[in-house]
Amino acid sequence: QVQLVESGGGLVQAGGSLRLSCAASGRTFNNYAMGWFRQAPGKEREFVAHIPRTFRTTYYADSVEGRFTIPKDNAKNTVYQRMNSLKPEDTAVYYCAAKMRGGFYSDYRNYDFWGQGTQVTVSS
Repeated sequence: QVQLVESGGGLVQAGGSLRLSCAASGRTFNNYAMGWFRQAPGKEREFVAHIPRTFRTTYYADSVEGRFTIPKDNAKNTVYQRMNSLKPEDTAVYYCAAKMRGGFYSDYRNYDFWGQGTQVTVSS
């Protein structure tokens, strides 16, 4: 079992930046791959970013490629999402998730544990 707590959401103007944090507790953090997803009102939960357990590379949705990054700090049991050049269409509740099972990283059904979410609102 691992518990995830997101923080860092808020209101920002278009073009601005935010950094989300996801603090983990419980079982060994570095046994899990980590992902960020988001869900806007009336829309399905969508993949944003993923960092594998081994750190060898990271993966991003096309819509955020070049603007978002997903650094991970195993010493602090924390994964971050740095978001730059934010757009109104980035407005959503953002969730971090931990993945131990197999399956494709962009499918939210393959993640084992979820945080409660943090709201990000980008004004135009």
